[in-house]
Amino acid sequence: MEGCCSTHPSSSIKFGKQIAKKLQEVKDQKENGDFSDVASKPPLPSATERPSEPTVGLESNFIKVWSCLRKDQVGIIGIYGLGGVGKTTLLNQINNKFHDSTHDYHVIWAVASQDRPIERVQDQIAERIGLSNEGWKSKSLDEKAKDIFQVLCKKKFALLLDDIWEWFDLIRAGVPLPTQQNGSKVIFTTRRYDVCCQMQPNMDNNIRVECLPPGEAFKLFEENVGSETLRMHLDICKLAETVVEECAGLPLALITFGRAMASKKTPRVEVLRQSAASVLPGVGKEMYPKLKFSYDCLLDERFRSCLYCSLYPEDYLIEKDELVDCWIGEGLLDEHTNLSNARNQGHFIIGSLIDACLLEKQGSHRIKMHDVIRDMALWIAGESEKEKFFVKSGIQLKEQPNAKKWEEVTRMSLMENQTENLTEILECPNLQTLFLGRNRLRVIINDFFNFMPMLRVLDLSRNRNLEELPVGIAKLVSLEHLNLSWIGIKKLPVELKALAKLKYLNLEKTRKLSMIPQQLISSFSKLQVLKMEGCGYGCLLVLEEMC
Repeated sequence: MEGCCSTHPSSSIKFGKQIAKKLQEVKDQKENGDFSDVASKPPLPSATERPSEPTVGLESNFIKVWSCLRKDQVGIIGIYGLGGVGKTTLLNQINNKFHDSTHDYHVIWAVASQDRPIERVQDQIAERIGLSNEGWKSKSLDEKAKDIFQVLCKKKFALLLDDIWEWFDLIRAGVPLPTQQNGSKVIFTTRRYDVCCQMQPNMDNNIRVECLPPGEAFKLFEENVGSETLRMHLDICKLAETVVEECAGLPLALITFGRAMASKKTPRVEVLRQSAASVLPGVGKEMYPKLKFSYDCLLDERFRSCLYCSLYPEDYLIEKDELVDCWIGEGLLDEHTNLSNARNQGHFIIGSLIDACLLEKQGSHRIKMHDVIRDMALWIAGESEKEKFFVKSGIQLKEQPNAKKWEEVTRMSLMENQTENLTEILECPNLQTLFLGRNRLRVIINDFFNFMPMLRVLDLSRNRNLEELPVGIAKLVSLEHLNLSWIGIKKLPVELKALAKLKYLNLEKTRKLSMIPQQLISSFSKLQVLKMEGCGYGCLLVLEEMC
């Protein structure tokens, strides 16, 4: 043991006492000391970087949002626009800007949902600020809100709230309202303009994300398909421009179709000539469900009213009044109210669909449905058990089309084609709306309408070569809406008296119309709307008869 023990007993005793004294001091400090700082978790980073899609065309919107964030008086910022237009990508870009820059914000990312949005957001906030544990799950919504508030009220935070569908109650969730004093911020995304107004009344701080212009749309498409693919065939680049045009600047569609094309080693030229909805197999199944959430939040009558707009051709400017009158004829609006109230209801629904970015305003009297949203609506109708559409509008169709199951069709649109003759009888027992307008119709056989007992809306307008109506039109005993404007008929068949339920009759610009049977118009006991501006000479006699 030499070298380990002292050879002087007195010094060993003294040394032992010193060790005992030190051990007692350590023990006392351990019992009385505060070691909380030693045990605490390391602080969370101010922002966590998130993966993001290409940001082509979002630069100006990013500048607008970041500029608002730098203003002390701005606490809440809204980002809204059509589904798939790039709102989440923009919010990701904002998050990553926080991550890459020096600031004193505690950045929190949360995704809302249509189902229990407050609870979902609370859980994500708790995870971010260190409150989430086993005990957290058993707490009530109010208890969670209290805990969140106690933490956030001591922080300068930036809450990035993605995909809200209705007014989000920040207080109920436990989030302190941003003020100039606390310096905190809330940035949210939504598909609904009205939600923006509810969350942030100052529209200067609400930013709409628009679809991309043609040049930027092609750039985004090229980034996803690859320049090598575009050079594989002389026609591919030109045809790709057609696909981009079909996507109408919607980033989700451009990215989805671009990636689908890129996955094909030898894309066939003829495939590219198809419409964007079917350019490549499986694309619709990937893209449309993401967009369908916009429809899922609509009430039933708004859902059906929106689907109805897909009957019109691509890029068609729909007259609001014309659309509302068709909705009334179909029974999509309250049938137990008067005409004025029903029309007000219809225009209110149009406004709500514009707010939901499902329709686009085109001046004060017209609207348009985005091409991809239209394709999605037709996809939804195709998947539905209740809504079966047959739509061949605006495709230069010259012959009467065929379908496997006419009996299932509830709405049919053959408008804006080049069809001259309807000579095949269609058995459509469930058909409620039939659009045949803007064709080159000359002949409709007498029995054409024989098997459409449920038809409520018939549009034959702008068939200038149609000089005679088939007498079989009298078989449409359920018809409520009949549009004969701008057609070449010279007389109305007396058989129209059988249309006992008719409420709407449009004879505008039927300049050749010279004979209307006596008492025909007055026999329509339920008629609410009669339009005769620009009608032929015989119409004046009818007006005199009715006065």
